[in-house]
Amino acid sequence: MSFHKNLITISIFAVIAPNIYADDQQQQVQTLEAINVQVHPLNQSAADFAVADNIIKHKDLAQGGVTIGDAIAGQPGVYSNQFGAGSSRPVIRGQDGPRVKVLEHASETADVSTLSPDHAVTVDPILAKQVEVIRGPSTLLYAAGTVGGLVNVTDQKIPTQMPENGLEGQVGLRYNSGSDEKLASAGVTAALGENFALRVEGSKRKANDYIAPNYFHDHEGELEKERRVGNTFAEGENVTIGASWIHERGFAGLSYTNRQDQYGLPGHSHEYESCHPHDDHLHCDGHDNHDHSDEHDHSAHDDHDHDHDAAGPWVDLKSERYDFRTELAEPFAGFQKLRAHASYTDYKHDEIEGNTAATTFKSKGYDGRLELVHNPIAEWEGVIGTQYNQQKLNISGEESLMSPNKTQKWSVFGLEHKQFGNFHVELGARVDQQKIEIDSKQKDYDDYGISYSGAVNWEFTPNYKLSLVGSHQERLPLAQELYANGKHFATNTYERGNENLDVEKSNNIEVGFHYEKDQLDYHVHVYHNWYDNYIYAATKDNFENFRLVDYTQDKAKFYGAEAQVGYAVNDMYKLSVFGDYVRGKIDGENAPRVPAGRLGTKVDVDFADGWSGQAEYAHVFKQDKITAYEQETDGYNMVNLGVAYSGQLKDRNDYRVYFKANNLLDEDVYSHSSFLANIPQVGRNFTVGLEFGF
Repeated sequence: MSFHKNLITISIFAVIAPNIYADDQQQQVQTLEAINVQVHPLNQSAADFAVADNIIKHKDLAQGGVTIGDAIAGQPGVYSNQFGAGSSRPVIRGQDGPRVKVLEHASETADVSTLSPDHAVTVDPILAKQVEVIRGPSTLLYAAGTVGGLVNVTDQKIPTQMPENGLEGQVGLRYNSGSDEKLASAGVTAALGENFALRVEGSKRKANDYIAPNYFHDHEGELEKERRVGNTFAEGENVTIGASWIHERGFAGLSYTNRQDQYGLPGHSHEYESCHPHDDHLHCDGHDNHDHSDEHDHSAHDDHDHDHDAAGPWVDLKSERYDFRTELAEPFAGFQKLRAHASYTDYKHDEIEGNTAATTFKSKGYDGRLELVHNPIAEWEGVIGTQYNQQKLNISGEESLMSPNKTQKWSVFGLEHKQFGNFHVELGARVDQQKIEIDSKQKDYDDYGISYSGAVNWEFTPNYKLSLVGSHQERLPLAQELYANGKHFATNTYERGNENLDVEKSNNIEVGFHYEKDQLDYHVHVYHNWYDNYIYAATKDNFENFRLVDYTQDKAKFYGAEAQVGYAVNDMYKLSVFGDYVRGKIDGENAPRVPAGRLGTKVDVDFADGWSGQAEYAHVFKQDKITAYEQETDGYNMVNLGVAYSGQLKDRNDYRVYFKANNLLDEDVYSHSSFLANIPQVGRNFTVGLEFGF
């Protein structure tokens, strides 16, 4: 079978290759457009950063994953920790959770996604203008300890400028065969008078359990082959209304967002419900005696009409969010720009089993930040600012991991940069003060962290650049890491926190080599991260697949490399080769859930007359560098093909039709970065979609 799959792959690229080289003599010079990174208050271009940022534009997001991890997986160094079709977070350079901060337009999401991989991140990449993966000193403007990187989802919910000709918008429809997914999205901005703009946007999705090849399900002790992976359905809707007053020196706006999601939790089992710890050992009296029926009566939540057969627990999520944003040019002497942002999020999700909410998570979050871009001082340009965020968390029910608690964090930060001849220098710093109040006899937490970073770009000859980035980062522990004490069935663990945890500290270095020219470009990055007091869940004992874990600290190191080479053969074809690799060690042992290495190639084609295409092949290697309780995951080949047509109905009415074939070889895909490494990802599937802009 593998021979035939490889033959298909070779045939695809063999068809493309002759056309590429036949036009080699007709190559034309292409001018690269400067990309503005929205999260950066200085509004620099990507070329000004010490480490190149990955920016995923809207047209790629529109045909990609609906969850943020899936939406950006495949970027250099970026994987996803998928938990079915309803939840995923990015895994960057082997780091996930709190070490990869996900922001909603530079603001905290205030959900509970860092507590568990089965909790959705409440950002919508389908409606996003773009998604940015930020590295280097710039990350300290928004968080500390995000050694892997920072992900910012730039939305359009609050208008920042008046729409052209008084009205503009976009509508999208798509269908995916892998899960019978139907997705619709729309966003419209309208001018109401000369200085007032109104924005309305939303998305709606419904997907059944997804298909997977060679999937066998344990049914009453016997393996039965299934076409679809049970309990991987997902559906939801997201609606936002925003408005802003726009004037010559800036804008001020408000928005309200209502989000609702319902999705299954594959692999969620109560088989070990009787297990409990005795000192550092697990004691399990037997398997779960509760009756968790496979046929779910959703009468307790009958406001959602599920026509699918849920084969296990599912999440019912509701979130309401209010945002205020303003920007003012030349606010007072000495400063070029003022930016302020405040948000309030009221979040709740129930984990439904049978017809009852077995566990309920409630979070109320506040976030506010103020930034001031100052005038150049001795040719140093920069921004200073302050931030305050607060989250009240209450978990009730059978998986109540910890008592109600409130986390407050105060921060001050700054970023400065200057050009010294061929050298560009960037310096960043952040101070965090965190206090956690716990509603129990456990002691409250109060500590601070100081982080700083520096980067140097040396353009030692035209088109060549050498970059060096170094940082010292300090991450303050989460409430879960301090106070957890209970079962966590999504990860098959009994978790115990440690209220004596110290600040996690890391020293990090990265070297990059870059070449940019019209026809050829390449980027190579090598990095190494050394941790003191690395916070992780150490396994103390296990019973079958259930583990007793204690949050503890130790020395750790992560190191790896990323590389990407692009060659524009002519004005029609561009070839790319890419690869990444990361290795993680904690106390000399392999770190858990570290993704395997990846190597691939891609061909982008511009056929002219509106037609474009893409062919991509990637090989993900076997991951056998595993920790004690993990299992090896086999390597696989991923082949994706796509074609699109863009046109105009009238002067301002653009449309785009696209078709994608994903996992064309119908490979068995198991993700080592996921807690569900034993659950296959979607098999061969096809996506067709339409976007219309006006």
